[in-house]
Amino acid sequence: MITLSIMLATIMQALDTTIANVALPHMQGSLQASQDQITWVLTSYIVASAIALPLTGWLCSQWGRRKVFLLSVIGFTVASALCGLATSLTGIVAARLLQGIFGAALVPLSQAVLLDINPPQKVGQAMAIWGAGIMVGPILGPMLGGWLTENFDWRWVFFINLPVGAFALYGIWRYLPENRPRALPLDMFGFVTLSLAIGLLQMFLDRGELLDWFDSWEIRLEAVGALVAFAFLAVHTWTVQGASFVDRELLKDRNFITGCVFGFIVGVVLYGTMALLPLFLQGLMQYPVVYTGVITAPRGIGTMIAMIAVGRLVQKVDLRVIMAVGFGLTALALWQMTHITLQMDSRLVVTSGFIQGLGIGFTFVPLSAAAFATLAPRLRNEGTPIYSLLRNIGGSVGISVVQALLTRGMAQSHANLATFIAPGNPALAQLPQAVGADPGAALALLNAEVTRQAALIAYVNDFWIMMAVTVLAIPLLVLMRPPRRQASQPAGDMPH
Repeated sequence: MITLSIMLATIMQALDTTIANVALPHMQGSLQASQDQITWVLTSYIVASAIALPLTGWLCSQWGRRKVFLLSVIGFTVASALCGLATSLTGIVAARLLQGIFGAALVPLSQAVLLDINPPQKVGQAMAIWGAGIMVGPILGPMLGGWLTENFDWRWVFFINLPVGAFALYGIWRYLPENRPRALPLDMFGFVTLSLAIGLLQMFLDRGELLDWFDSWEIRLEAVGALVAFAFLAVHTWTVQGASFVDRELLKDRNFITGCVFGFIVGVVLYGTMALLPLFLQGLMQYPVVYTGVITAPRGIGTMIAMIAVGRLVQKVDLRVIMAVGFGLTALALWQMTHITLQMDSRLVVTSGFIQGLGIGFTFVPLSAAAFATLAPRLRNEGTPIYSLLRNIGGSVGISVVQALLTRGMAQSHANLATFIAPGNPALAQLPQAVGADPGAALALLNAEVTRQAALIAYVNDFWIMMAVTVLAIPLLVLMRPPRRQASQPAGDMPH
């Protein structure tokens, strides 16, 4: 019952990271907002969540994990209702800020609880359950959001959280025991610098493409501010006397640090790919939103199958081998996506999505288990937020990078293809007859086709880059230390 309750809360929060994306055009019309203004519905949630996430460990030390969990579920559910009831842009942005603040703790706390209530031999299965909840959001969110928006109203994207939040709240209140570690003093300077660094970085990544990156003064200020804040945080963490906001003990655990690096890479590849595919299918292939969700759903099926299998393999097979297989399958799926064409049917998307789902499952579960295998239990409340934070930042980086590369690649490919448009090109001989005697129509038709082909080339190049990142990450697995077999050891005595 504890597992069921906390996973309901986790799934609710994970869904809200992506479910609102497909409803943005409907919100824009209903709230009478411009395209630049409506993106704050997403930006406010991401930035608030990123700033509040590192505070989770300190809050648990002050109030206890159960109280923080209950308060987070209550706040997130109420904020969801406020989002659905909003009648202005200001109202929904404020409600999304509250959603991000209260929802930030749900994912890391659920991971910490599952690590604590399961013995070491069951950690693999526990992380499989947790990973399945985390993956539900980015995989099923767009499909569920599209279906709710088309069949009901965009407000139901938020109202759907109310019954889920109510069940999760009852289960946590009824079954989750209190866990209150030693009280920690708040390192205010560390918290402020980390919050500034993360908030400015998320703003930089989320708004960079919209504002044409470094051509905008806002983006330049955010980039410089994030770098300065990170520099102050690093120096402060290593030199401060006493406890620092980022516990230095975390930085001494090789598995945890390596796991965070791989979590960042997984975020880049997973969220980057998932940002590309809907744009390609809906933009170039002209697939409806719901059909796009249907043909990308096999990725979720593959993930679930892999997680069920890998949960039983974690105690029997070297975690690094399982992760290598996962990265290999992900690279294979991305290689398949480099063969997309404008004349293909949906089989390639379904097949590659299923294989990528298998790869994600074979990577995510052992990565979560390995990252915390050698970390002292007393550090879990501080470690799980950092792990989730780096995965989220990786996702933001992945989305921003692929979109920037896509925009630049389309412009370059369009210019390259335009050099072949010349009177002597035999492929253009029939164009005037195809559109009649109107030269303007002929040029418009020609430019539209060049734009489509340039976009296809840019998508293919992006998939090649994502595949290269995945392959290059595999050798880094040797840095991770395989955890010792602990079949008979109590859950609370994991070695540091």
